[in-house]
Formats: sequence, structure tokens, C-alpha cells
Amino acid sequence: MFKYILSIAFLLAALLVLPKNAYSQGNQNAEIKWYSFEDAVALSKKNPKKLFIDVYTHWCGWCKRMDATTFKDPAIVDYLNKNYYPIKLDAETKDTILFADKAFVFQPAYKANEIALSLLGGKMSYPSYVFLSEEFEMLTPVPGYLDVAALMNILKYFGDGIYKTVTWEEYSKTGK
Repeated sequence: MFKYILSIAFLLAALLVLPKNAYSQGNQNAEIKWYSFEDAVALSKKNPKKLFIDVYTHWCGWCKRMDATTFKDPAIVDYLNKNYYPIKLDAETKDTILFADKAFVFQPAYKANEIALSLLGGKMSYPSYVFLSEEFEMLTPVPGYLDVAALMNILKYFGDGIYKTVTWEEYSKTGK
């Protein structure tokens, strides 16, 4: 009986010390390499990749949840770092952002930077994610909190170039 209890205790102890998602691939401690807007654009000009822009605010609870959950997932971290230049963009930044020969500045009337207003088409919802092609063309903005499965689906749709030949409606029906 003692051996049985001891075996169960060891099993439980082992389960408690195993990292969450121990069987998932990727480094559990890896983090997304976030870039400034200007740095990501400069890097993409030298080594073209799509841009993934996380448009957030400091007061947004769902933005903080994305940072604490979805953006910590090893598969998301790995895919974003390999296939995109990820950008963290505070929609309310008062910093001037230079892009496409234009200086984007903070607009007090909207309580947002012009670049966030432009990227989100004036529909200021946080968090939102914007996908730009290697040529810096708008692919789409995506509003709202996304869990790992939903974000990975969208990342692959654009990152793997599927959007060039398959509509989102067709792709999303495949259950990938």
C-alpha cells in the first residue's frame, strides 16, 4: 500500500513540474521579437517579410490578455518570428512615426496617432492586428482578442501566401 501511495505521489509531483504544453514544439521561454515600425520597415526592405502589427493601448485589458496568453504560445512565437516582422504599435503614441515619406503624428481630437487611424481605417478597436505585405500594402486589419488557434489560422493564411489563391471563406471552411 505504501509503494502504491509513493508511486502516485511521484507521478503527481512529476506532472506538477512539467511545463504547460510540454508536448508542444518550440522553446517555452522564447518571446516574440517585437520591432518598432521604422525598424521593421527597414529590415523588410533588406530581407522582405510581411509585417504583423499589434495595435494596442496601455489601458486595454484584452491587449494585456493577448500579451499574457496568445503571444506567449511557443508555436505563435516561432511562427511570427520566422515569417513576419512583428510590430507593437501603441495607438496613442505621441511619437512621430515615419513611413512611406510621411510623418504620422498624434491627433488629440481622436486620441490616437495618425498611423493607427490609417491602419485601422478609423475603426479604433483594441486590440487589433494589421497585416501588411512585403511591399507594405494593406492585406487586412483584424480586430479583437484572438486565442492561439484563431491567430495561428490567420498568421498562416497570410504568412504562407494562401490568401493569393484562396479566399478567407474557403480557407476557414477547411478547419485549418
